[in-house]
Amino acid sequence: MIAHRETRIVPYPAALMYRVVADVEKYPEFLPWVVALRILTRRQNGMTAEMAVGYGGLRERYTSDIALDPAIHRIDVTQLKGPFKTLENHWQFTPLATGEGCEVSFSILFEFKSRLLHSVAGAKFEKVMLKMADAFEARAKTLQEQGMGT
Repeated sequence: MIAHRETRIVPYPAALMYRVVADVEKYPEFLPWVVALRILTRRQNGMTAEMAVGYGGLRERYTSDIALDPAIHRIDVTQLKGPFKTLENHWQFTPLATGEGCEVSFSILFEFKSRLLHSVAGAKFEKVMLKMADAFEARAKTLQEQGMGT
């Protein structure tokens, strides 16, 4: 099982960061390795979505339940079907006391069903996580610059 927990301070409001991560339909536009995404069902507090990811010659599809809580800026994701034995991640966006920016807390726990895929993914994991975190932050910057940051 691979687990990762990260907290970073970003110069963007918690509501904007929450919106960027919650807007899963836009992931193929800005997240590396996300090649397709479709919403299967929507509900008041979340959705079920199927995501296709690709890295090199590898392509995988998985379905996740995404629980959204905009009141506290929290997102919880759990795989329902796909190549993982376990996949869950959690996001929390907390406004800073200064009123400038927010704290982003992210955790992920996963294990592929395939040992080979798990060992390949594990070797690249840190690089992938950093690149994806940077992509979310860059998306927030773009939206704020376009005047859509509130």
